Amino acid sequence: MRNDKAAASSVRSVTVLGATGSIGDSTMDLLRASPERYRVEALTAHSNVAALAKLAREFRACFVAVADASKLDDLRDALAGTDTESGAGESAVVEAAARSADWVMAAVSGAAGLKPALAAVERGATIALANKECLVSAGDLFMQRAAAAKACILPADSEHNALFQALASGNRSELTRVIITASGGPFRTWAAADIEQATLAQALKHPNWSMGQKITIDSASMMNKGLEVIEASYLFALSPDEIDVLVHPQSIVHGMVEFADYSVMAQLGTPDMRTPIAHCLGWPERIPGRAAPLDLAKIGQLTFELPDFARFPGLRLAYDALRAGNGATTIYNAANEVAVAAFIGEKIRFGAIAGIVEATMNAMVRDGAARAPASVEDVLAIDHNARNTAATLLPQIALKAS
Repeated sequence: MRNDKAAASSVRSVTVLGATGSIGDSTMDLLRASPERYRVEALTAHSNVAALAKLAREFRACFVAVADASKLDDLRDALAGTDTESGAGESAVVEAAARSADWVMAAVSGAAGLKPALAAVERGATIALANKECLVSAGDLFMQRAAAAKACILPADSEHNALFQALASGNRSELTRVIITASGGPFRTWAAADIEQATLAQALKHPNWSMGQKITIDSASMMNKGLEVIEASYLFALSPDEIDVLVHPQSIVHGMVEFADYSVMAQLGTPDMRTPIAHCLGWPERIPGRAAPLDLAKIGQLTFELPDFARFPGLRLAYDALRAGNGATTIYNAANEVAVAAFIGEKIRFGAIAGIVEATMNAMVRDGAARAPASVEDVLAIDHNARNTAATLLPQIALKAS
């Protein structure tokens, strides 16, 4: 990660990959509040043509792309009368990322976000990274290409952004460990047997954050925190032993860094994604925020607990994947996506999610299918094989959980 502070231009051109999702929505809200600072170069969406066209008109985007190739005619119709260029399909989303914006929000979810993010990396852009798969599935490859292109990677997730800010208080050589906080999700105090039988509606009742369905379920299983542990390892070149997790149900302290003198620097803020996004959008300066100010007196107390690996095995599996290497983190992510989709589809119980991930990791290591990816094609191949393996294992894991 590059930490030098280049002078900010008076007007910064921006591209938002995934403009109609929750991260994109927060980003557009910040852009809307400071029209004198930013010019929109390109916007993308998966398939929401109406929302994308509305944003294109509002921000006078130069180019927009929809990932669903069948939506091209709909998009062109929605943009009729504007000067905005348009495209559809994977290549058009990559084209959006490759255009000459100073700053790119990489918020396309899933493995589909890897190629566009790399297109921005390889032209040396400043990238606010909100796509987990870039690091979880291709961490070494992604960070090596960023270093070679002198791209600036800014973490947009609240926890990693907190660590990025706290790390500025010392040198990397002085670091002892980093601490990522977790809300504990809706099942923080539940017994293991109750977690096993949790319903979809219960898993989607996050106590603090308003997020998409998949990430909310990941938070309930603490798989999301496992993904963040993996991300932190690649972002900041940390070993698994240098990354700790603390359960912090108030979600006010987002991350901490402990240095050699045992000073601990923390970043605090209300649970609102606009805070870390604003930090990335303004960096190396700070821009006015849109989140509510933090009122510690009103909150009253902040509490912390150790995570329970027995009740939340998904977090333990993330550390296992990091230590195993050879593409194990790619397998972890892909298997989890298959398992979560199966849970949403009511094919498995909540408690089977971690079981499917562990069985997939074990099977692929046993069969020699786990290897360190050397290219994007390798990443996608491991991801594909892991999804197929997880799907094959689904029936027997579901049977065990019944």
